Amino acid sequence: MATLLKGLPVAKALTEQLATRTRELKDKGITPTLAIVRVGERSDDLAYERGACKRCEAVGIAVRKFVLSEGCTQGELLSTIEAINADAGIHGCLMFRPLPASLDEDAACAALDPAKDVDCATAGSLYGVFAGRRVGFPPCTAEACIEVLDHYGYNLAGAEVTVIGRSLVIGKPVSMMLQARNATVTMCHTRTRDLAAACRRADILVVAAGHIGTVGADAVREGQVVLDVGINWDDAAGKLCGDVLFDEVEPVVDAITPVPGGIGTVTTAVLAKHVVAAAERC
Repeated sequence: MATLLKGLPVAKALTEQLATRTRELKDKGITPTLAIVRVGERSDDLAYERGACKRCEAVGIAVRKFVLSEGCTQGELLSTIEAINADAGIHGCLMFRPLPASLDEDAACAALDPAKDVDCATAGSLYGVFAGRRVGFPPCTAEACIEVLDHYGYNLAGAEVTVIGRSLVIGKPVSMMLQARNATVTMCHTRTRDLAAACRRADILVVAAGHIGTVGADAVREGQVVLDVGINWDDAAGKLCGDVLFDEVEPVVDAITPVPGGIGTVTTAVLAKHVVAAAERC
């Protein structure tokens, strides 16, 4: 039976550390502040917003919401972003994406100051991840993978890691972050030839393909650590599940993150970490 790498202890430990750092900032007259930009009332945006606000409250971060109607103009959105950029009292900005099809998302992301970009929406933040520079911040979910491995004591230096997924949200940035920690990374995707063999070679497997059943028993071996980043709705089972066939993989590997209750649980704590770090940089 595998060890379950639950996200709650990781998030709790991060929250306690951040609360201390926030108190130190407030002693200097600085209140870390997050701006949330939301267009419309998407249910997934609202759910994440509630979780982010709850985490920020626990840490001591102030939150300012900028809510626009789904029918807002590009000019209204850009004016909102420009106001956030110009406000020295706002240290970080989370803009929910995807934006409605009527808006130019690339232009909106480009308008945001990378120094306030706490979830890697801008090209500047991506440059920071890929160049190893302190510009902006990595995607929260990608960094949550690193936080989980660190919390549970896994040494990344020299480890063989296979990442399944090549998105700019998780796959590509987490690969660069793992390499920055001296891991040897193999990047794969759903069209990789003999994907199962590439997975079995790894000490650590990060699965972020966005498809149910990407990894089953044939793709794992004893001693591995599996991070399942996928969040999917299984109509047949009527529940959330990851990209990994948990019931097949869990009896084989050494450790695995559950879905739900794994990587996703840590993302709002990482968001708070980025806001606090942005305030400290100021």
